Amino acid sequence: MRKFEHVVCRTPCSQIVNGITSANLGKPIYKELLDQHNSYIRALQTCEVDITILPSLEDYPDSVFVEDVALCTPKCAIVTLPGADSRCGEASLMTPVLRRFYEHIECIQAPGTLDAGDVMMVGDHYYIGASTRTNAEGAAQLIAILNKYGMTGSVVKLEKGLHLKTGLTYLENNNLLAAGEFISKPEFQKYNIVVVPEEEEYAANCIWVNENVIMPAGYPITKANIQKLGYNVIEVNASEFRKHVVVRRSVA
Repeated sequence: MRKFEHVVCRTPCSQIVNGITSANLGKPIYKELLDQHNSYIRALQTCEVDITILPSLEDYPDSVFVEDVALCTPKCAIVTLPGADSRCGEASLMTPVLRRFYEHIECIQAPGTLDAGDVMMVGDHYYIGASTRTNAEGAAQLIAILNKYGMTGSVVKLEKGLHLKTGLTYLENNNLLAAGEFISKPEFQKYNIVVVPEEEEYAANCIWVNENVIMPAGYPITKANIQKLGYNVIEVNASEFRKHVVVRRSVA
């Protein structure tokens, strides 16, 4: 069973209200979003991890979503090359941060693109979503890097979702939280699939941290199903962050 020791977060910048979105829920209210981010940090503090909080980057509205620009594995860190042009310069700023924790740092190179939000780790295997943000070259580069360190990867084609982990969260212990198109994907049928109902689809966007599951508040069915598996559930109000997502993409 893996255990997380370190977590890296970034303070939301004021320009996040102008970030990439198609949620049609209105612009985030910056003060409330900051409060919600602080609540998220407090939730992480209960999970027995050391937290590094990076300063805001006003030139990069989406930079609070730090996971997209760096994939952290047990053996190396991979600095990605995000598929959205507005985020390209953001990734390189993670390198000095990652050097605090890793001896080996790899990078995705153009013309490959990769958002780590498209990458889900299950043991030593990594599922990679083929999306508008992660192309075939980026996925191939990642698989080559993983193989170099004794790990494996495979590609999952997305039909609707923005990112693979928009609709999937691996909860360890063979339990997989899944919503939408991912419920019936053949590659995931070997797992115990915890179905997120359509009306609670945003609840699939949660994280497992050392036997705790941090999830957005307000999704009672999904919360109950996770608790039935024995996890400690920590709810965090994410209403302002929900305004800042791309909820669907066109079918490729």
